[in-house]
Amino acid sequence: MSQSVPPPQSPQPAEGTAPGRPADAVPAPQPGAVPVPAAAPQAAPAAGAPATAPGAVPPPAPAAGTVPSRLPPPGFGAAPAYPAVPAIPVPPARPANVGLGLLSAVVAAVVAAALYGVIIGLTKHEIGYAAVGVGFVVGLAAGRVGGRNPVLPVVSAVLALASVYLGQLVGEAMIGADAVGVSFTEVFFHHFGIVQDAWKADADPLTFLFFALAAFAAVSGAKKSAV
Repeated sequence: MSQSVPPPQSPQPAEGTAPGRPADAVPAPQPGAVPVPAAAPQAAPAAGAPATAPGAVPPPAPAAGTVPSRLPPPGFGAAPAYPAVPAIPVPPARPANVGLGLLSAVVAAVVAAALYGVIIGLTKHEIGYAAVGVGFVVGLAAGRVGGRNPVLPVVSAVLALASVYLGQLVGEAMIGADAVGVSFTEVFFHHFGIVQDAWKADADPLTFLFFALAAFAAVSGAKKSAV
């Protein structure tokens, strides 16, 4: 007795696919529709580049023709550090020696008075520059030997006045000795009163101006030469 065989059934289409069409079949474009290009596959990140987390927005690429800013490293452009220059030692000031300074000023006053008197006796005139030189020499000797001391400029001025006065007396004695035909020593040492009277008779305002110049030069010389 024969049995009837049922006809073979066609396979059921998968869920979500149209019946009668394979699942991987690409639908044909409809007439008039614009085809949508397929998304390009993303390139794999280069070795060493940071991976972008899923969902994160990548940083924008620099515009064409621009140079990315690069900050200089810390300390770039700062002034180089130089080693400190050692201080130059200052020699200590030489201690003042008032006694030697006064003695030097006295000796200089006597010598300058003699030279000043010889100049007056030879020229028969008082010379202002010579009086200034007398005062400066006295102050120079006091300050150079005695050092810095407020007493030395004052004493130098007094000794300069005495030196100029003594020099003028020497000049008067030389002029008088030449006039009477006797020696200088006889007139100066034996007739000193007559020499002083002759000086008083010849003194004028210019004579006292020479005294002032000599005193000023002595003070200036003592201050400038003190070390």
